[in-house]
Amino acid sequence: MGDNIWTCSDCTFENPVSAALCQVCEGSQPAVPEPRISSKGSSAASKTWQCARCTLLNSPSAKICKLCSFTMEETYPSTKPGGWVCVVCTYENSRGRIQCRMCTSPKEENCGTAKELGSGHGSRGDSGNLIGFALGKGLGRMDSSSSLQPIKDKTQDVESVCVEEKQKSYRQWQNIVKFCRQNNQSFVDDSFPPSGKSLYYNQKEPSVENEPARKSLGVTQWLRPQQIITDCDKSVEWTVFRTPLPSDISQGILGNCWLLSALAVIAEKTELIERIICTREYCPQGVYQIRLCKDGYWRTVLVDDLFPCDKRKQLVYSQAKRKQLWVALIEKAMAKLHGCYEALVSGRAIEGLATLTGAPCESVPLQSSSLQSPDEELDTEFIWAQLLSSREQGFLMGASCGGGNMKIDEEEFRRVGLRPRHAYSVLDVRDLSGIRLCRLRNPWGHYSWNGEWSDTSDIWTSELRDLLGTENEDGVFWISFPDVLKYFDSIDICKVRTGWQEVRFGGSLPPFSCKNAQSPTLLTILQPTEVEFSLFQEGQRSAERASRSQLDLCIVIFRTSSSSKPRIGKLIKHSKRQVRGFVGCHAMLEPGYYLVIPMAFNHWHSLGLQSEPVYPEYVLAIHSSKKLLLEHLSSSYHLLADAIINLTLAKGQRHEGREGMTAFYLTKGWAGLVVMVENRHPDRWIQVRCDCHESYNVVSTRGELCTVDSIPPLHRQVIIVLTQLEGTGGFSIAHRLTHRLSVQSGLHDWAPPSTDHLPILNSYIDGLHAPRPI
Repeated sequence: MGDNIWTCSDCTFENPVSAALCQVCEGSQPAVPEPRISSKGSSAASKTWQCARCTLLNSPSAKICKLCSFTMEETYPSTKPGGWVCVVCTYENSRGRIQCRMCTSPKEENCGTAKELGSGHGSRGDSGNLIGFALGKGLGRMDSSSSLQPIKDKTQDVESVCVEEKQKSYRQWQNIVKFCRQNNQSFVDDSFPPSGKSLYYNQKEPSVENEPARKSLGVTQWLRPQQIITDCDKSVEWTVFRTPLPSDISQGILGNCWLLSALAVIAEKTELIERIICTREYCPQGVYQIRLCKDGYWRTVLVDDLFPCDKRKQLVYSQAKRKQLWVALIEKAMAKLHGCYEALVSGRAIEGLATLTGAPCESVPLQSSSLQSPDEELDTEFIWAQLLSSREQGFLMGASCGGGNMKIDEEEFRRVGLRPRHAYSVLDVRDLSGIRLCRLRNPWGHYSWNGEWSDTSDIWTSELRDLLGTENEDGVFWISFPDVLKYFDSIDICKVRTGWQEVRFGGSLPPFSCKNAQSPTLLTILQPTEVEFSLFQEGQRSAERASRSQLDLCIVIFRTSSSSKPRIGKLIKHSKRQVRGFVGCHAMLEPGYYLVIPMAFNHWHSLGLQSEPVYPEYVLAIHSSKKLLLEHLSSSYHLLADAIINLTLAKGQRHEGREGMTAFYLTKGWAGLVVMVENRHPDRWIQVRCDCHESYNVVSTRGELCTVDSIPPLHRQVIIVLTQLEGTGGFSIAHRLTHRLSVQSGLHDWAPPSTDHLPILNSYIDGLHAPRPI
């Protein structure tokens, strides 16, 4: 008999020391070994024991864990090297076990070792983090309703995968509940334990000396619902939800208004909340499953119902009134997906809408200061048409008040009854013979608009009151569209639809344009189809804000003439190019073939990478009104160059130089600059110097801000691509172009002899910047 297990004399099965009976034949344990001991030094007084639930090291005199109240006798050993992780309940088992200790699933149904799958929080092997598919080679053609195997790095067809995943997730939930019932225990999620590492980026448990750091967040203990004290009547029982309402949501001390504002918008439709909560009935064993769409992939997240509380036994973070768990459960699932609760601090409501619904989302700027470039103008007529159309289609909408780059007067906002840096739900949009009105809700119920068209405004006529209804509901009010433009900075539109096809796949975004370039996707449209494209990058919330480095993103759709040898043709649609978590665009596609190309540029300054770097990952989600076919193609060496050239020809500003030479500048809606030069001379070279030294907070795909190039006859060349280095600060673009004709190649006095390009076009960048024939 080992120190941590005992062998049944009847069936020879190895059982943990915490099991009084054999887990196979229920034979009696001959003796009770001591719990796991961690020795620090040779003195017996220095021995500690590690809690099996929260991994806290307790003093030898303590019989109960001071953090989670787990008893010393219940503590079991940690996994030995070479252990395996159960794919059903994610428990990490030792090498010799033939079935999972937590849920009794056979080892044969599991694959990989603990090292391969991982059991620490935040890893892709976490319980519930089940679906994570990306682009794989040689997939062949598939349609948007085909059934695919749930293997990492493969396409995720949502409709077919959803059914299988729900069945598997439910079996997982059943197994854990069964185990907890048999052992008279409540579930504790060991991959997101009730400890400091689930609260903070710094995963170490706060020491006694660092106790103020814990108190600053107010968390002193983790409690189950029945242990939590609320303002609600004690006779009211806890439940998952009682007809969820936006007014139920109460924000705690965590700065995650972006998530709760999105949750309030979604709570306008109860069925959407029910889609998120897989476990809809109160579970005495504390086992819940939440379904979220993180970074473009659907995941079912397993959580327990241990919540951070203060010394008064009250919830510290977000909660739902009337003793409902849905808000706290969703918040905990989000924290687990991103690594810890601290990761949820600060964000934009559109991220919350995309994560909670998985639907395409779009942010409509309402202020000129929010536009990408100074030469863009705010088209208020188009914005109003967008709002009317979105309301007609039943989309969810949220309005951001006084945020973004707006300069606000706090006193003025309070005077008119609005809260700056706060999100409101958009309930209705009406155009009544030129009177443009929006109906908004402050989800917290406090503060209500008191300007024109408010409940007490004298501008109302009895006919309009009867038509629109102005019942006195807390936080709900009508406001004119001009006042929306005055006090709000953006409106987020979440395009939730029924009956649409949905498919998701992914790949990587290497900083090079050669052999590792991102692959295009071929779409075959069989009948006129409305399509939404969304391009996500791998999330940054798992890292502290100072170390985050978001990429700029852009997705471009071209027409192509053949499915056998597709070539880039006419530009059909492209998203804005932004340093964001995701970008998207909408298109109406006629029958035919289309190429979809994802792009990113502001990581091209990282050219000194190791031979086998880990590239940032992306996810492309495609929603379509009709079935479509997809095929992943191998990358072409000059794919990126040809795509940028065609995009610049279609959308760039054209400047004629000498006869036979044209320069194209792409800036509008591009969050940067593309300079492309066309040489139409049949027998002359064009030498071009591009100086962008006066730009700031930008990165160049050439590695330098000043370039010199010799463009051959009848060729085009992408001279330089500048993009915003990081999204939080401003940036400026300045360029000066000088050119001259030459009867031979080379740059003459502009560069060393026998040089056609400076900086030299090495194998990293010539896939984008090498001259291409017209």
